[in-house]
Order: sequence, then structure tokens, then C-alpha cells
Amino acid sequence: MTEPMKVLIVDDEALARARMRDLLSDIAADEPTQVVAMVANGAEALRLLDSEEVDLVFADVRMPVMDGVEFARQVSERPNAPGVIFTTAYDEYAVTAFDVAAIDYLLKPVRASRLAEALGKFRRARGKDDDDVQPDGARVNFSVTERGRILLVPVDDVRYLKAELKYVTAHTIERDYVLDESLVQLEEEFGTRFLRIHRNCLVARSAVLGVERQGGSEGDPHWAVLLDGVGQPLSISRRQWPSVKTALKL
Repeated sequence: MTEPMKVLIVDDEALARARMRDLLSDIAADEPTQVVAMVANGAEALRLLDSEEVDLVFADVRMPVMDGVEFARQVSERPNAPGVIFTTAYDEYAVTAFDVAAIDYLLKPVRASRLAEALGKFRRARGKDDDDVQPDGARVNFSVTERGRILLVPVDDVRYLKAELKYVTAHTIERDYVLDESLVQLEEEFGTRFLRIHRNCLVARSAVLGVERQGGSEGDPHWAVLLDGVGQPLSISRRQWPSVKTALKL
């Protein structure tokens, strides 16, 4: 049985604190948590952390006395610091969330499905789920610069990474994002989570459904990988086929 995460809720609005508590209760069967306390600002949260052990903090950004950003900065300096997930009604704080290394950034009103996704991401990052431990130090988000903003794209959402011209495109079920990083760098950092199938493509190992043979009489036969949530099979190069076959234990 998965161990419940100890959670602290920090928000200056009592209704918002109650809603987060209720949402956590609604998804407890899939992502069990224990709400240790609910407080109204960052200063109160820091005082509570002096006496209580907490795994994860949900912190509003705009709060009196001490806002969520300053709280995140101060708590990050502590030994065994809890993770921080921002909750806010304002999307312009995404850049700030990236700067203070927040685990995730949830826009209000928070949806139960999005909350469960954030909890699962944090649990994997902290290695609490033995079946899906993320490598130490690996990022949980890609940062994407888009129209003057920095968006945080969960690594778990990316089905495949493809090098196109000077950029790498991260493909998710919902949409695509352009990353200012090289495919080689990404493979070095996320080699346990993404598998190279072509000189210009890495696929998420967790999304692989299988492979199929293509070509035949109408062209050179080759193999292609099938990914969950991706309509078109992705071609596997002849050079990569032996390593893909070994990695997938085919």
C-alpha cells in the first residue's frame, strides 16, 4: 500500500483551504495524503514546519504577511525541505515558480485530475512509489519560453521528443512545445525514461504500446513504435532497431 504523503495547505482564503482539503480527500484512493495542517500565510507555515514533518506544501502565491514565493525561497534553504506546489488564480507567476524550483503550478479552480497528476509526479520524484522511481536530480518539468512567458511542461506528459531543424519539439497528447535544448542533452539526462528510436527521436518508455512492421511490397520494410495517445506510429531506424528490441525485450 502506498504511504500517504503529509501535506500542508497554505492559503489566506478559508474557502480555498477547505476546497483543497476536499479535493485531496476525493482522490485519496489513488493518491493518499494526510493533511497535517492548514494555515493562512507563509510565515505561519514556516513556524509550523519547525515542529511538524511535512512532505509537500500547497501554497497560494498572493498572501499577506508572507507570500508563497518568499515562503518557497526560505523553505528551500532548510534541510530535508518539503516540496512546494503553487496554487493561484494568476498564470503570470509561472516564471517565478520555475525560478524557485516549485514542483508544479496549479491554476485555480484546481481540477481533481490535475491535482492527482501533480501528486503522482511529486511521489515519483521523491521515490515514494517503488514501481516508478524517478532518477535523483532529474527535472520533473521542461521549461518552455512562449510569448514572453515560461511554461512548465511535466516530463510525464511528454510522449516523444523529436529534433526538427535547430529545435527539439516535445509532443504531448494535448499539444506540442518547442524546447531550447539538444536531443543529446535530453537523452543524457532522461535516458532511463526516454528511448532513442531514431537519430532524431526519443520516445517515452512508459508510453510504448508495442511495435509494428511497415513497408513491405510498397517500400523498404521497417519497424515502427506504437505510443499511447499518439495516432501515428513512429519509425524506428535500422541502426536503432537492435537496441530498441533489447530495451523492450521483444
